[in-house]
Amino acid sequence: MNREVTLPLIVDDRGTLQVAAADVSKLLRTLGGRWLHLVEAGEDELDEDTVAALTIELAKLADRIDVACIAHSSGSP
Repeated sequence: MNREVTLPLIVDDRGTLQVAAADVSKLLRTLGGRWLHLVEAGEDELDEDTVAALTIELAKLADRIDVACIAHSSGSP
């Protein structure tokens, strides 16, 4: 289950990012955190191992978005 995800940066003709990356990465991290909170609260329908794995993957994706946007902002290829 180790698939690579390509994240296109959406930029206008001047190179300005059109997606608030900080908001997207925060959303991904918040979603994972809320899932973990539901598991800790005893939500019966959620598998703890699956939620933990998904939360980790969402955090990794958020990290990749942050790194890509930092690289874009600094002019790195």
